[in-house]
Amino acid sequence: MTTTSEPTTLEDLVRTTGAIRAAVETVVEGKGDVVRLAVTVLLAEGHVLIEDVPGVGKTMLAKALARATGCSVRRIQFTPDLLPSDVTGVSVYHQERQDFEFKPGAVFANVVVGDEINRASPKTQSALLECMEERQVTVDGTTYLLQPPFIVMATQNPVEMEGTYPLPEAQRDRFMARLSMGYPSAAAEMDMLEHHARREPLDDLRPVSDPQAVRALIATAKTVYAADAVKEYVVALVRATRSSTDLRLGASPRAALHLLRAGKAHAAMDARDHVLPDDIQALALPVLAHRLLPSGDAQVARRSPEDVVSTLLAHVPVPRARASA
Repeated sequence: MTTTSEPTTLEDLVRTTGAIRAAVETVVEGKGDVVRLAVTVLLAEGHVLIEDVPGVGKTMLAKALARATGCSVRRIQFTPDLLPSDVTGVSVYHQERQDFEFKPGAVFANVVVGDEINRASPKTQSALLECMEERQVTVDGTTYLLQPPFIVMATQNPVEMEGTYPLPEAQRDRFMARLSMGYPSAAAEMDMLEHHARREPLDDLRPVSDPQAVRALIATAKTVYAADAVKEYVVALVRATRSSTDLRLGASPRAALHLLRAGKAHAAMDARDHVLPDDIQALALPVLAHRLLPSGDAQVARRSPEDVVSTLLAHVPVPRARASA
């Protein structure tokens, strides 16, 4: 059943996001934390990078979220010969009218599934930069707005696999969060063999929301209060990455903004009208780690960006006062 009424309270938001998560989890089984993070990024108007080995359900998660929210979805299969115009669109000369007509590319959808994004050349990957940050496309000097909600859910194979290109730093920074699917549990894998082998799981997934309702969810999440102490904690974490000797590239100001926005969405899904330091701590790894570049010494010591963020979380002082309105 599709929900068309606009939620205006946190209770409405919790109920609707709960229905979305439950619908997605009928397809992506045993991955409740992953599904919750994806919905959190949607509410925070961000984009998500799903990195893992092939065959663990990365693309299925993106398609299931689009289906559950009733949003339009377009899939882009990134390959070495994919052109930027295939992503953004192209102006085609119309012979009868004797003028140019814009043919929208695959990015014109609510949910854009970028499959194996790191198999395309850096030039094609960069075609998404304006779309992701400014939610618009400029072709031949004309700007076309992308209709909200708009989220890019890109899948990426590990960079050491054959035929992959590393994502540029500027593009990684535009992804609000990176998540990893991981292998399913034995029970979930058995259930997949029992049910998914007989039918396509997406065929039974029915929308539980619609784009208008999702826009209202996003507006409601924005109203969540963040005290100055929480904002100072976010800034302290981000600045700590810039001074860490284990990193040669720390988190950007955009990362701080993404962390706060995600914290608001995380709090809203817990039916709270204020952000706690716990929300920031829960999201610091998926929001910050993929933006950081380890130093040479850290690489030799096998310290990953995730290790560095975990260390900073343990050492950066947490606000003592309760962050409430």
